[in-house]
Order: sequence, then structure tokens, then C-alpha cells
Amino acid sequence: MKSPLLLRTPTHSLVDRFWQAAALFIAALVLLPLAAIVWIAFTPSGAVWGHLVTTVLPGALRTTLLLMLGVGLVTGLTGVATAWLVTMCNFPGRRILDWALLVPLAVPTYIVAFAYVEVLDYTGPVQSLVRDLFGYQTSREYWFPEIRSLGGAIFVMGAVLYPYVYLTTRASFLIQSASTLDVSRTLGASPYGLFFRVALPLARPAIAIGISLALMECLNDIGAVTFFGVKTLTFSVYDTWLNRSSLGGAAQLALAMLFMVLLLLWLERFGRRKQRFDSRGDAKHRPPTRFDLNPWQAKLALVLCLVPVFAGFVVPGVLLTDRASRRLSFVLTDGFLTTVWNSFSLAAVAALLTVVISICLAYALRLSPNGPLKGAVRLASIGYAIPGTVLAIGILIPMANFDNLLDARMEAWFGLNTGLLLLGSGTGLVYAYVVRFLAVSYGQVEGGFGRITPHLDMAARTLGRNSGQTLTQVHLPMLKPVLLSAALLSFVDCMKELPATILLRPFNFETLATTVFEAASREAFEEAALPSLAIVLVGLIPVIYLARTSASSFRTRLSKRQPGPAV
Repeated sequence: MKSPLLLRTPTHSLVDRFWQAAALFIAALVLLPLAAIVWIAFTPSGAVWGHLVTTVLPGALRTTLLLMLGVGLVTGLTGVATAWLVTMCNFPGRRILDWALLVPLAVPTYIVAFAYVEVLDYTGPVQSLVRDLFGYQTSREYWFPEIRSLGGAIFVMGAVLYPYVYLTTRASFLIQSASTLDVSRTLGASPYGLFFRVALPLARPAIAIGISLALMECLNDIGAVTFFGVKTLTFSVYDTWLNRSSLGGAAQLALAMLFMVLLLLWLERFGRRKQRFDSRGDAKHRPPTRFDLNPWQAKLALVLCLVPVFAGFVVPGVLLTDRASRRLSFVLTDGFLTTVWNSFSLAAVAALLTVVISICLAYALRLSPNGPLKGAVRLASIGYAIPGTVLAIGILIPMANFDNLLDARMEAWFGLNTGLLLLGSGTGLVYAYVVRFLAVSYGQVEGGFGRITPHLDMAARTLGRNSGQTLTQVHLPMLKPVLLSAALLSFVDCMKELPATILLRPFNFETLATTVFEAASREAFEEAALPSLAIVLVGLIPVIYLARTSASSFRTRLSKRQPGPAV
């Protein structure tokens, strides 16, 4: 396919090749940690693979698969059911719940896990109330679900991650043609038949995407599984690297995790490879008509939608607010302010870099949408699927080698000791953030470029502007809202990231996420409440943004949609 941007001069071609070279270089930087992992895994310092296969890998793999299966079921059922209710049914509170069901996305899984340990553990308020009511003296006198277990981890992760499925499935239900559903009603389909035989099959691709995103986050988690004592592959990588001092073994486990991620992506695409949907039959593409529920059905729908909101946000939010209010005097202390500054500065730098890199990738592809460049851009966007622990291992070795080489040369030539220049300055952590969350920013920027007609580019070229001038004078002013959204989402994701932060942070360098993790490891809930609440409040910003824009954007798209080819 030839680029639509015509009227190229030699200067224009030279500038265009710069954008292509920049995109290829970025893709190489993203792939560098993966190449490092493969190299470390196949060249370990000792014969550790046999030991891992017989002792660590079977149990970790089994636990990880069970966790992913449980989280997939919980997020799938919760996300699909709530999306159908708020999209297709009328009941009291529906408009509020339409956006409230998104708010658990603001709370990282490790914070919710920590909160539920405090609430449901033996010394927590729930079991204390049970003992007071029934006169029990010890835990042996009664049975209570163990929160520090695989079941507890599935419950917590399902309560936090279901919005991924809810968001994609709700979008699918909103864009389904009203005519399709009306024909089913005319043929006598009941609301249940309409859901199971028409709407649900049409929404399967969206459901698969949502569950895949939730499972990737589940595989990346290290905080919740550590609090609950669930030994997943992520925990095993962390434990093998830090506690057993075997970087080669950790790399081999990381490679197994990477294989699981690739398998998950392949299954998601394979499951919907033959699915095709045609929307040409309804030119106006009216949104579906909602069902009117009777009183008891409306109450049941309200309860079903309120439960995940309370479980994923209200309960941990109330508990964090109560505990944090007891330590408000620490807000202005030097230690807390330094921690906040560390988190904000790292996240801000990483967010800015992801947006700049996303612009480079999207614009290079716009100028020359050829096969190799498309492949490079796609490779550069796979970082979101790579768990933070895997990235940390892949980044540590190349940067440590560079630091050691630079230190040796500077010592030999100038008598200077540079030490860990990159790793010690937080550069490795920013690198990990950019690689991991580049896909989040790139998706926003690519969508923004897609809404700008190529005719503007051709008009700018006619007026003598090269590609760089066209970008700065035409595209960037039009993309300001998109760039702000991309920067905001990337910033909050960086603020919440825990696995890579734990493993790559400089010595004596604390962020809000690591402060929460270390306080939780010491069972110091009140100490962790204030930084946890700060992360939640920051995380609410993009959730509010999503809540305000997602539904309205879909309705606007529906009102303007024209007949088109099958997709």
C-alpha cells in the first residue's frame, strides 16, 4: 500500500526516513529486554533449570493457571452481567451505576488485597464481630473463609479487574444494531433468549479482549499474591531472583511466563478468527431499546450492580479513608513528601516519554504504512502484555553491564567512579515504565491520527511544509485532547506499577507503591493507608475521564454512523 502523502521532495523523503528509522529504533529498544531474558535464560550461571522443573515450576504453574481460570470466570461473569443490565435494562440508579462500575479500576489489586486482609483476617473487624456475637474465644471454635488463600486472591482480583470486561462488553452492547435485536423480539425471543442467542454471541470478541486484559493484569500482579501467600509464577520469579540469588533461574521462569502471555494472546485471536459481523443493514444504527423491569427484577438488578462496586471500591475505600485519617499529621513530613515526589516525578517523565514515542510511531506509520514498519510498530506495542517482573530482569542485565563498562572506562581514563549511573538514577525504572505502558499511550495517539484526514497532510506539503513541520503545525494542535488523555492514562499506570518498581528502583528510593508493599509486608496497615489513599485518588482521575467520555462517545458515534463494509 502506498502512502497517501504525495508531493515528496528529496528533503521530504529524507525527513520521512528519519521518522521510519526512529520507529525501528524504538521497536528495537522494546525488544531489547526480551532478548536479554532469552540470553540469560539459556546461559545461566549454574544448572538450575532441572531444579526449577522438579521443585518450583509445577506448583507455580498449577497455581497460576488456577488463579487465571478463577479470575477469568469472575471477571467474565461480573463484567458481562453488569454491562447487560446497565445497557439493556431500566432500573433505579442505572445512570449512576453506568459509570460507578468503572471505579474499581482506580484501586490497584495490591491495595484491595491489603484492605481485605485487614477486614477479614482473624484480628479484623468482621471476625472480631463474629466472636463477640457468638461468644467464641478462638478461631478453632468456628469456621470462616480464609482470605490468605487462592480463593481470596481470585475474589480480590475479580473485584478489581472486572471493569476491563465491563468496559469492552458495554461498548459492544451499545453499538449492536437495534434492528437486529428488534427482529429477534418480533420472532418471539424472550429477554433471556435475546441475551444468550443474539447479544452474547455478537459480543464475544469484546468479552475475549476484556478477559485477556484482566488475565494479563492478573499474571503481572505480585502484591496481592504475596499478601495472600499464593505462589504464582510472578512470585516465583521474584523469590528466585531476590531470595535465592539466582538470576538465571528467575530468567528461565520469566521466559515461561512470557510463553504464557504469548499463548494467551494467540488464544484470544484464535478464538475469534472466523467471526465476522455485518452492520450494513441498519443505516441509522439506532441504539437498542431497553427492557422495563418489574419491581422485584429492578431491585435485583440494582443489587447485582452494587455488589461489585462495593467489593472493588467502597469497602477498601472506606477502610483506607478511616485508617489514613488517623495519620494525617504525616502528610507534611519530609519522608512522605519525598515519596510523593519520587512517584510523581518518575511517572511524569515516563508519561511524557511514552507520549513522545507514541507520536513518533503513529506518525511514522502514517507517512509510510509498509509491512516492515507495521511489524515494528506492533512489536513496540507488546510491552503491556509483558509482566513487570519479566521486564525488570530483561532491563537489569543490559543496563548493569553498561554501567559496569562505563565505570571501568571512566576509572581507567579519568580516575572517576561513576557507579551505577543508569540503574542508580532511576533510568532503568523509567525505561521499564515506557516499555510496559507504551501500548496504552500509542492506542490513544493512533486513534487521534486516524481521525485526521490525509488531505490536510497533502495541503501542507503543497504549501512547502515537510513532514516535521506538518506534524508540529497541523497535527499536534489538533491532537491536544488526545495527547492529554494518553499522558494521563500513562501517568496513572506508572504510579500504580509495583513489580517493576520493586525490582528496579535505586537503593533507598521509595515510591508510594513500594511504601504500601513494604508496610503491608510488616502488617502495618495504618502506615500503608495514607500512600494507598494517595494512589487511589490519583487513579480516580482517568476513571472519571473514562466515565464521562466513553458512553457519550459511543452514543455520538452511533448517531453519526453510516453504512459501511462488513468488519
